[in-house]
Amino acid sequence: MGPLVPELIGEELNLVIAFFIGIGFGFILEQAGFSTSKKLVGLFYGYDFTVLRVFFTAGITAMLGLVIMAHFSLIDLSMVYVNPTFLWSAVIGGLIMGLGFVVGGFCPGTSFCAAAIGKIDALIFIAGGALGVLVFAEAYPALEPLYKAEFWGNVRIFETLGMSQGLFAFLLTVMALGAFYATGIIEKKVNKGETNEATTRRVFTSFAVVFLILGIAAIFLPDKRESVLSDMNNKEALDGIEFSRISIDELALRLMNNDKKYQIIDTRSEQEYALFHLPGAINVPLEKFYGKENAKVFRDKSVKRIFIGANKEDEIKAAYVATQIGIKDPLVLEGGLQKFREEIIGFDKAEAVNKGLNADTERFRLKAASLIPVLIEKDKQAGAPKKVIKKVMGGC
Repeated sequence: MGPLVPELIGEELNLVIAFFIGIGFGFILEQAGFSTSKKLVGLFYGYDFTVLRVFFTAGITAMLGLVIMAHFSLIDLSMVYVNPTFLWSAVIGGLIMGLGFVVGGFCPGTSFCAAAIGKIDALIFIAGGALGVLVFAEAYPALEPLYKAEFWGNVRIFETLGMSQGLFAFLLTVMALGAFYATGIIEKKVNKGETNEATTRRVFTSFAVVFLILGIAAIFLPDKRESVLSDMNNKEALDGIEFSRISIDELALRLMNNDKKYQIIDTRSEQEYALFHLPGAINVPLEKFYGKENAKVFRDKSVKRIFIGANKEDEIKAAYVATQIGIKDPLVLEGGLQKFREEIIGFDKAEAVNKGLNADTERFRLKAASLIPVLIEKDKQAGAPKKVIKKVMGGC
């Protein structure tokens, strides 16, 4: 829950919520019969595929939920931690765990569930697991080369296969439904027809309809992030869109007064920002603008945000995306940052006469030209504001 709404749920409360979710998860496992080793190992002998159905259902539900939530900008999938793949660790570890599952009758999670209701075999299984962890830790220096062999990085299957995320979600959903149907046939043969076929058929049909609808939706629902970024780069889509502007003189005044009611968002590249930026400006490049990666930057709703860029077009793009993530009345700098540098920071009194500036504007710009470079230097020495980005980590 916490990663979805970090502005409402902090890390401490997140742990409390996780504690109660864990209790609920254990209760559901026990009620589903997962505290009984006979039911769990039925997967390997063909007489009970409840484990496969439950965990496949959980995986499909989570996958489709994430895809659909990403479409509605409720979660940024780029911030979800993907476990790195070490091929031989995965293969050998999977074989060891599978063998342990068959012999011991539990997996780590279900063993604790069974131990909680007093199962002695589960307690022995946990003790064996703890011993295995100790042996692995002691032998790690010798096993490390094998443990880290064949590092593939943060691999995602749909990227490896060269298909869209939505299509992969649909195909995996179809695969799950096929597995449910096939295991039902196997169960019936192994148990010699001693299954509640009518109930099984109704449950299967219900899940099949729901999952197929969600799977098809996953294909055709365009990712909102991609849709917005596509519109951002479509000149025709942005034609006619106007945003409120702040003049270079007003921005200079805000900077000189250190006005905290305004927040400057610099949309240029990180390299351009490093070379030069206004005091207090936060760098959010256009290509990284959309999503929860920069959610903390935009969390405070009480400030007005000024979007600056190398040119007018970049500022309009940034302001457009800002409106799509719920920022009201974004401001763009009139003339862009280049104009600000030329006419405020690089103010030339001789040119001011040619432009016909009045005396008050001339005096103000002369003062700003002397003061703002000092503020820029102080800001550079203090270091640019840092955005804390935290990836969500977890797993079974």
